[in-house]
Amino acid sequence: MSERPEAPSVDPAPERLTVSVRRQDGAGVVAAAGELDHDTAPSLAEAVRSLADAGVTRIVVDCRELGFCDSTGLNVLLKARLRAVDDGGRFLLTTPGPQLRRLLELTGTDSVFEMRDDVTAALADT
Repeated sequence: MSERPEAPSVDPAPERLTVSVRRQDGAGVVAAAGELDHDTAPSLAEAVRSLADAGVTRIVVDCRELGFCDSTGLNVLLKARLRAVDDGGRFLLTTPGPQLRRLLELTGTDSVFEMRDDVTAALADT
């Protein structure tokens, strides 16, 4: 009888990014909370891609609770924006915090994104 090695006990890392998606006023609203980085960016990319694949042409990313974004997260946002524009739609960021604003300024991408003060303003902007 052979013994099976015991699998190491590893506590799963807590989610550092939560992403929720809803449809409102004809737009897709993606709320991101936490840290958007190399490890967590795929979940945001998938949320935005699912809206675009479903034909949603106006996508709003609520950054109000996004505490951190690195270059991988920025790339996800840039690719999502490009897809929305290529599909004839719009891609808006709302309520970017100081760290995200600084990243956008340093990279010159603040002029690329449409930004609004909040989701309500983004949804009212047709």
